[in-house]
Amino acid sequence: MRHDLSNKLQDLYADGVKVDSITFSGDGEPTLNPEFPQIIDYTLALRDRYAASAKVSVLSNATRVHIPEVFAAVSKVDNPIMKIDAPTNELVAKINNPAPGYDVQRVVEALKQFEGNFILQWCLLRSPEFDSSKPEVVLPMLDIIRTLHPREVMAYTIDRPTPAQNLSKVTPEEMDVLLKPLMDEGFEVQIKG
Repeated sequence: MRHDLSNKLQDLYADGVKVDSITFSGDGEPTLNPEFPQIIDYTLALRDRYAASAKVSVLSNATRVHIPEVFAAVSKVDNPIMKIDAPTNELVAKINNPAPGYDVQRVVEALKQFEGNFILQWCLLRSPEFDSSKPEVVLPMLDIIRTLHPREVMAYTIDRPTPAQNLSKVTPEEMDVLLKPLMDEGFEVQIKG
């Protein structure tokens, strides 16, 4: 990975191509890589050398932010984008099917370390088993957001086929209404449908 990223950034730099973003995401949790802290340091050094204006982002389910080395690494990037989709462990289990040991409260406590300097992602969706737009989900999620006070909230819904066939979208218009209290309080909210 190091050589691939280095070679690619060198080639783009030589060709005069401006890089806007370097983003860690994908099929799985990027912070699970045992070398994640070193990868971030190496990426930031390469960015500074070959693409100084590029933003480095990490898309994470936030399950490992309580680990000091992971938090230290993620807090170095321009855009730590952390995800919480539900206010309770029971609902997270239905929506995300996380690894054993996931705990919403532990994630919230870990995210407090950012002191608001992160972006919170929240996927709103429906199934026969749950509805992210119901007050019993929305109101506690708004309280979590108020507690963490992220610099931005990204609310979105599904936009491609999912493994579960019974999921449906919460519309952008519905999300506008649901997140209006945060917007009225001055939160930066981005809604994608």
